[in-house]
Amino acid sequence: MSEIDGLSEKVLPRVIPPEAKCFYLTTTLPYVNAKPHLGFAWEVITADVIARYRRQLGEVVYFNTGTDEHGQKIYQQALARGLEPQTYVDGMVRAFLELKTDLELSYTHFIRTTDTRHVAAAQEFWRRCAASGDIYKKKYAVKYCVGCELEKTDSELDHGFCPLHPDKPLEVREEDNYFFRFSRYQQPLLDFYRQHPDFVRGTGKMKEIVSFVERGLQDFSISRVREKMPWGIPVPGDESQVMYVWFDALVNYISTLGWPQLEGTNFERFWPGVQICGKDNLRQQAAMWQAMLMSAGLPNSRQILVNGFITVDGQKMSKSVGNVIDPLDLVDQYGTENTRFLIAALPVLGGDVDITKKRLHDYYTAYLTNGLGNLASRLAKLASMVEAGWELTPAKSFSPGVRAAMADYHTSDAVQAILDEAAAIDTKLSESKPWLMEDGIDRQRVLTPILNDFLQIVFDLRLLMPRTSQTLAGHFHPRRIMPLPPIFPRLKADQKIPHEQNF
Repeated sequence: MSEIDGLSEKVLPRVIPPEAKCFYLTTTLPYVNAKPHLGFAWEVITADVIARYRRQLGEVVYFNTGTDEHGQKIYQQALARGLEPQTYVDGMVRAFLELKTDLELSYTHFIRTTDTRHVAAAQEFWRRCAASGDIYKKKYAVKYCVGCELEKTDSELDHGFCPLHPDKPLEVREEDNYFFRFSRYQQPLLDFYRQHPDFVRGTGKMKEIVSFVERGLQDFSISRVREKMPWGIPVPGDESQVMYVWFDALVNYISTLGWPQLEGTNFERFWPGVQICGKDNLRQQAAMWQAMLMSAGLPNSRQILVNGFITVDGQKMSKSVGNVIDPLDLVDQYGTENTRFLIAALPVLGGDVDITKKRLHDYYTAYLTNGLGNLASRLAKLASMVEAGWELTPAKSFSPGVRAAMADYHTSDAVQAILDEAAAIDTKLSESKPWLMEDGIDRQRVLTPILNDFLQIVFDLRLLMPRTSQTLAGHFHPRRIMPLPPIFPRLKADQKIPHEQNF
């Protein structure tokens, strides 16, 4: 259906050895009704850091992201602009494809829900759920939030409004739709959660999803009347209906792997996988999708990683409030790799994270300019005072702190581990005072283990700042180390990083 090919296989090897250890990781698919926001940048950078770490462990990583392109709000946006929906999404998807360069992402696959292969997979998935007796048709009336593309029960509302979209009045709909027998899977889901107590990661999120399922599950609508809302995948055997956007979009996690083909496919090698989402996706990813997989006779996901929201001075980012932070504005000011570092430093798998542009600028100054950058320049200057050749030992694996953090998917803790390593080197320098030593041999003897410690930081940085890591490794690797200009220049609040340093 789409003319834009988002597929990229530059990282995944064409032939995977039978003995290879495979790891599958996917973000959610953002809607293309608006340009990429900071919340998704946080999600996809977190995923990228995890993917890079697993590759360094020698695993073959299938890293998936993409775009969700069906549903009512996209259809309405297209109509408002006088465009055909496909033309509208083809234009909007470009900004998401460009994130690969803008944020230096290493994903291997980019799936669009308008891709022909995804459409076919979603229809086959429907047929399998129907064959299990889990799809039926009925007339119903429901309160519906267009912003969430979800039905809402009274218990989920705040004074009659969706708490996530309080500015959007709920729609009351009555029509004939197909339903999925979600209620049938209450006990199977609870059994699955008990058997996999770490299935959902994120502060309090496992308890939250268990509580949601324990309260009882209601069957949910999985189609819309095509006459009213034609922008969706046709329901197999009933051209009068199109698939509900969430039913369609969730299938991307396996359609990208080549499902429904099995033998010899990426699905066979990589599924089940790890999924990353925001807390507003908890119900869809950890309950609805898992019940759908059970219905289709497929293995459940391996794990769900749940982040909170990014707020600005305690408020949700909103165009009307004027507090939206555009990730590409950060790239324009700080450069790609520095932006990756700043976003990766935000605490993951916890509650909401509150930031401001000033706070991010303070982080840049403290962590990079005064922190890692100052340390690199000090060490290079001290090393340049030694005329004898250096015999350093570059690190070949991650530090214990980074390994511990990444084994638990805590990318922000990995950032903190690197900062702690830098602080430890500063302490060693303060205690040994090599700049006071007149004898070059003594200075070299003291500095050699310290420089090796710094090369450990350089290795660890490849997760966050691959090009910066490569630059530092090249500078400190030669037998003769020269002074190093500031790699993270000091910036005023509204100043941009020099173009030549905009990695």
